[in-house]
Amino acid sequence: MNLSLYSVSAFIILDSEGHRVLAKYYRTKEPQSQKDQRTFEKGLWQKTKKPGGDVILFDGHLAVFRHSLDLIFYVIGGPTENEIMLYTVLTALFDAVSLLLRNQVEKRAVLENLDLVLLCLDETIDDGIIVETDSTTIASRVSRPKADTTEIVINEQTLMSAYQTVREKVQQRIQQL
Repeated sequence: MNLSLYSVSAFIILDSEGHRVLAKYYRTKEPQSQKDQRTFEKGLWQKTKKPGGDVILFDGHLAVFRHSLDLIFYVIGGPTENEIMLYTVLTALFDAVSLLLRNQVEKRAVLENLDLVLLCLDETIDDGIIVETDSTTIASRVSRPKADTTEIVINEQTLMSAYQTVREKVQQRIQQL
């Protein structure tokens, strides 16, 4: 274990009924099966389903969480991790997602924009290592680039050149007759 870097074991989003919306697990000591992950998530949801509090120690893991309408966001770390750093990561991720979804952080919006949420996650946590904690930086790296619209300047000169072109074309047509 690298003690010089803050690390995250998992990032999870559960809905208000305890069902998985998104879960990404990082380096675990032993390979976890889907069943083990679901059991862990169900137990975690049971402990945190009521609003209130934001940090718990659950099943040998430090979990920080945040409620949002019909979702609960979790960042899971080891029992010796710094809970303030984990909470900073959670806040940065939540705020970046909120910026990208225009403050509509709800299950339907998250599922429709799952690609953006995953990109936010990848910009924040790389293989379990925290790499960014500024929400505006994360959102700016993830946001869809705007279409390249070249600005067309219309002024007197462009109008005059258009008029001249039309005039020349009309004169050519008249001469052909």
